[in-house]
Amino acid sequence: MSVLQNYINGEFVASTSTETIDIINPIDESVVAVSPVSTAADVDTAMAAAAAAFPSWSTTTPSERQKALLKLADAIEAGSDDLVAAQARNTGQPDDQIADEEVTVGADQIRFFAGAARMLEGKSAGEYLAGHTSFVRREPVGVIGQVTPWNYPLMMAIWKIAPAIAAGNTVVLKPSDTTPESTLVLAGLSKGILPPGVLNVVLGNGETGAAVVGHPTPRMVSITGSVRAGIAVAVAAAQQLKTAHLELGGKAPAVVFADADLEKTIEPIAAAAFFNAGQDCTAVTRVLVHESIHDKVVEGLVEEAKKATVPPLNNVNHFDKVTSILDNIPPHATVATGGKRKGDKGFFIEPTIITGVRQDDKLVQEETFGPVITVQPFTDEAQAVQMSNDVAFGLASSVWTSDHGTAMRMSGALDFGCVWVNCHIPLVAEMPHGGFKHSGHGKDLSLYGIEDYTRVKHVMSNIE
Repeated sequence: MSVLQNYINGEFVASTSTETIDIINPIDESVVAVSPVSTAADVDTAMAAAAAAFPSWSTTTPSERQKALLKLADAIEAGSDDLVAAQARNTGQPDDQIADEEVTVGADQIRFFAGAARMLEGKSAGEYLAGHTSFVRREPVGVIGQVTPWNYPLMMAIWKIAPAIAAGNTVVLKPSDTTPESTLVLAGLSKGILPPGVLNVVLGNGETGAAVVGHPTPRMVSITGSVRAGIAVAVAAAQQLKTAHLELGGKAPAVVFADADLEKTIEPIAAAAFFNAGQDCTAVTRVLVHESIHDKVVEGLVEEAKKATVPPLNNVNHFDKVTSILDNIPPHATVATGGKRKGDKGFFIEPTIITGVRQDDKLVQEETFGPVITVQPFTDEAQAVQMSNDVAFGLASSVWTSDHGTAMRMSGALDFGCVWVNCHIPLVAEMPHGGFKHSGHGKDLSLYGIEDYTRVKHVMSNIE
């Protein structure tokens, strides 16, 4: 069993703390590693390293930053086995899922940001005032404090680190207390590629994350996590007038119209709901289906649920939360399949389909973050829009129809940062990911994502 260390200024270093956290494998509940709960002193050291590295890194050319990121992407692919093994111990995810969906995809996303580093630009220069030329510079913000979640540890670290570093910033990142190991492997792979201090990782719990976010050094903080955590980060950032980049929860609807091709609809919806045990902020959680095909869709989803194989929930606290939700399903609702713990060891939940829910039920309004789908009928397009938007979240949604007009009207009417049409959950590095309302603000991925890690400066020169 390994004793984990922080990664600061290009080296693995022991924490000054004597407090530790056991890292639990959610498949069998065994202890696989011990992590420190880093102290304020540890965070100070990491911030000092990042601040010292910033002047040099921020003035490297975009091509130099690109070369470093391309080398890091190659190192990630070469280190796939170590990354997969580390993450599987912490998450219980299948090896092939980690290798395909996080290592391979993550390397591709880093390569995108390597290229995007050379694409940053401001508005064209011009004489907007007689005798003066104006232009816009995009500059790195400075040190960035970041906090990542446990559902996709490696991918979420890459989403945070890559755009920030590509834009010329330096980073202090706090990974989830339950899934730190793949982030540490990533940090180790960066040694000799990124200069010391450009990437720093401090381990710990929520208090450590609060120390990162509340530290006076970073001028921007970024978190992927729950709404509760996002609000705490936003409040802390506001007290120091920092920029807060928030990617929070979701309650994604899949809206199925009567003309949808059900053979091409039901299986993808189920897959998008049960992938990673539903621990995905973009996962299908609500299926809104036209009343004329409601029963047929429920029947199909039940069949898919019964044959689905899902990994465990990540940790005991989250497992207890989801089982409590399932233990308190309102009496007017019906569990069509699932609804219980699977087995007696590990944090497994049966894939679950629930019908008969009402719009104001907690099952509809609040994030479950587990392999649970609610199904509700609607009568017409207007009601489908109203029901879809009648939640606090606004991250992702999908529309299933064979009518182009319906798809285009719905894509404009749905109040979500992403609307998929006849698909749900695919992401590409070139397109932005981020939501509205309680799902946060700011974008991951795409040129929008890297621009979020820059500041805009106006320069005006007297030319007379």
